[in-house]
Amino acid sequence: MKAKTLSLLAMAGLLGASTLNHVTNPEFYFPVVPRSLCTDTQGVCGVMTRREWVAVSAVLEGAAVFGLLVPGTRKVAATATAAMYVGFTAGHISALQRAVGPRGDKRSKVIHSIRLPLQVPLVMWAWSLRKP
Repeated sequence: MKAKTLSLLAMAGLLGASTLNHVTNPEFYFPVVPRSLCTDTQGVCGVMTRREWVAVSAVLEGAAVFGLLVPGTRKVAATATAAMYVGFTAGHISALQRAVGPRGDKRSKVIHSIRLPLQVPLVMWAWSLRKP
């Protein structure tokens, strides 16, 4: 099997696992949703609850899996996946800021210190899948 195919299948597998985890363990993702977007945290511009944001991201990730696996939609899906990871970066920055703040704890600091820098290789990986 070609390295490109393995990379594509690995990204689809990662996104599929993340989609499943969003559905089965949504609370894990709550810290990544910026407060300003949430109606359940008195966000100024809140439009949905944290649970709804996590559900929407699960749908986006699930759609990315299918888009990446269909050759005719692969380039668009890879571009959208890279953009999605860029968009998620804001949430990871927000989560890290809260983790190092006065109410943060050591576990959260570690988790979000690792998750934020992972966005860069994820964006680059998704972007690389645009090429045939």
